[in-house]
Amino acid sequence: MIVETGHFALALALALALFQAVVPLWGALRGDGMLARTAQPAALAQFALVTIAFLALTQAYLASDFSVRNVVENSHSLKPVLYKWSGLWGNHEGSMLLWVLILALFGAGVALLSRRLADDMVGATLAVQGMIAAAFLAFLLFTSNPFLRLDPAPIEGRGLNPVLQDPGLAIHPPLLYLGYVGFSIVFSFAAAALLLGRVDAAFARLVRPWTLAAWIALTLGIAMGSYWAYYELGWGGYWFWDPVENASLMPWLTGTALLHSAIVMEKREALKTWTILLAVITFSLSLLGTFLVRSGVLTSVHAFAVDPERGLFILVILVAFIGGSFVLYALRAGAMEGGGLFAPLSREGALVFNNLFLSVTALAVFVGTLYPLLLEALTGAKISVGPPFFNAAAVPLMVPLFLMIPIGQKLAWKRGTLAPSLRLWWCAAAGLALAALIAYAERGGPVLALLGAALGAYLVLGALDDLVERAARGGRARILGRLAGLPRSVVAMALAHAGAGLMVLGIAATAFETERIASLRLGERIALGAYTLTLEGIAPYTGPNYSALAARFALHDATSRLAELAPAKRVYLGREMPTSEVARYRHGLGEVYVALGEVHEGSRVDIRAYDKPFVLLIWLGPVLMAFGGLLSLSDRRLRIGIPARARGLATNPAE
Repeated sequence: MIVETGHFALALALALALFQAVVPLWGALRGDGMLARTAQPAALAQFALVTIAFLALTQAYLASDFSVRNVVENSHSLKPVLYKWSGLWGNHEGSMLLWVLILALFGAGVALLSRRLADDMVGATLAVQGMIAAAFLAFLLFTSNPFLRLDPAPIEGRGLNPVLQDPGLAIHPPLLYLGYVGFSIVFSFAAAALLLGRVDAAFARLVRPWTLAAWIALTLGIAMGSYWAYYELGWGGYWFWDPVENASLMPWLTGTALLHSAIVMEKREALKTWTILLAVITFSLSLLGTFLVRSGVLTSVHAFAVDPERGLFILVILVAFIGGSFVLYALRAGAMEGGGLFAPLSREGALVFNNLFLSVTALAVFVGTLYPLLLEALTGAKISVGPPFFNAAAVPLMVPLFLMIPIGQKLAWKRGTLAPSLRLWWCAAAGLALAALIAYAERGGPVLALLGAALGAYLVLGALDDLVERAARGGRARILGRLAGLPRSVVAMALAHAGAGLMVLGIAATAFETERIASLRLGERIALGAYTLTLEGIAPYTGPNYSALAARFALHDATSRLAELAPAKRVYLGREMPTSEVARYRHGLGEVYVALGEVHEGSRVDIRAYDKPFVLLIWLGPVLMAFGGLLSLSDRRLRIGIPARARGLATNPAE
């Protein structure tokens, strides 16, 4: 009965989304405040209904209700509770239900936090959000229903894909969807602003917190996914330029540009058309990512293998919203005023420079990701576009952007000079000194990696220098007190930029890792950088829903035994799929990493082992960036929102 309740709630949510898509928009465009105000209760009720559906499916997973086909295909009675729970979104149908839940959550958030907004803006925004919700609820109910029953019900389920049975996959998809779907509300605000002809500084201040919240979640989601790939897939890497990885990176790049563009629009009422366009493009890329994962056109560990007909349904949704939004943009863009003027050498100019490189990088990734798919669809020819292309096309575009970040922080608004930026000489000098020190310690090294280390240090020190300079403007006597008194948004900006620098340092450090591929018998050892690995034993063991074979290694440095590492091969019940479990030993910000290969005759094993110095900086950097975003989100100036408008509708839609 609980399952049927969830199914019925989902159907009611679709009906309510259709109402939300039509009635409030009609009221907003016709000047009827009462109709426009129906958007808030509709959005809240829709969220309540989707939540009921989500909880119903959750209960089916936790209770191992194998009369539900979705549970049979993705769960097992012996799975730990955490993976029963996360298994809900470890499949196509469940993940789409989570997608719709988050979509409804953002709509409800606007409904609850819209007291200071004009009724027509709220009505139009939630109407667009209702259109998106109606499309995906229809997709869920008619092509991907998670509540379908089986009769007779099997005794046991197949279990979740083994590579998804990991704590990281309990966190990664919800964070990623909060980012993907979070940009939907920014898109809805942009569409409403175009419909009502109200694109101004108030709009920029309105969308900034929502953009920031989505950007934070997407940053953490991408970082978590990268970290999961690093330790779970057993290949020792963190980014493979997989098409589905690229699908999350593209909206992150344009979302970052959107965040900075909104700052210029809020401060100077400039870049209006660019900000609106970025809002449309960012959500369009999120929809594209949804299509790629669920269309069946990709083969990836991240992708859901589904019926191409479902992909066609999503393609129709994608074309409708992207095409409709661009048509609306084309019709309205010419009526938008240019806004404040600024010199090329200014804070605004630096932000435009960075936005340009972020957008071109996103375009390069877009072309490299979609070109092979389009070529195969049009000609049948199959080509592979992998890391060499993306490294050559995207990475050089990021270098000017990183070089400009500390310089842009020093420039004044509207019109600036390069004189304040000259004090960055010590940051550049320190970065080059670090590169020279690394080259001396490593007796050389790849030139690009050394320059990358210098660039990362330059970014970190440039961010710190900006904070110190701001705090020292009133004299050096009480600099620490003034540091604590700086606006949160200023500190947040420095932390985010320093996080980018730490990430660059971590990526550069991968060029100096030590790798060994070996076949060892019991008692044999290999040298791994400053460490030694000795094979001490091979033994089977069992887990709650798997059997495993582990190799036990002793890790020594020059003087002592440091740890015991036990990489393993697991076979999970239900799926009968073998997976690798790596073993890691952390030393400072680096790790010793051991992955198990084939086991021969119970006495010899093949292994791949690494010593990875400073590898954790790759993920600590994005975490610091996200923390900076959270700090900025807590800034009082963002929490206050835009100045209060009259509750009634604007008399002049073009004001």
